[in-house]
Amino acid sequence: MPNLVLEYSNSVEERVNIQGLLEDLHQVALQSGLFEASSVKSRTLRCHHWLIGEQGNSVDFIHLNLELLDGRTEMQKTILAQQLISVLSEQAGQVYSLTVNLRDMDRAYFQKITHD
Repeated sequence: MPNLVLEYSNSVEERVNIQGLLEDLHQVALQSGLFEASSVKSRTLRCHHWLIGEQGNSVDFIHLNLELLDGRTEMQKTILAQQLISVLSEQAGQVYSLTVNLRDMDRAYFQKITHD
C-alpha cells in the first residue's frame, strides 16, 4: 500500500505528459521512505465528463488521491502532500485546478492477496 490515483480531465492530455507525470509522482512515493517499494501502486483515471463550479467543463483539472494505511505522522503526510503538489505544479502548472488528497485507510480492515 499505497494507491496513488491520478484523475484528470481529458483536455489535460493535450498539454501534459500524463505518463511522465505519473512516473514522477510514483517516484516521490517510492523515495519518501514511507512505503515498501513493492507496495506502491500508481494509475491514472481519465475523466471524459466533468464540471467545475459555474465554469462547467471549460476549465480542466488534475486531482491526485493517495490512499495509505494509517500509521504515518501528520508531518510525514504533510511533507509527502507538499512534494506531490510540487511535482504537479512543475509539470502541469497551466492546468486550472491542481489538488492532492491523502487519505488514511484503517489497517484493521484492509485486506490484501497477492500471487507469485
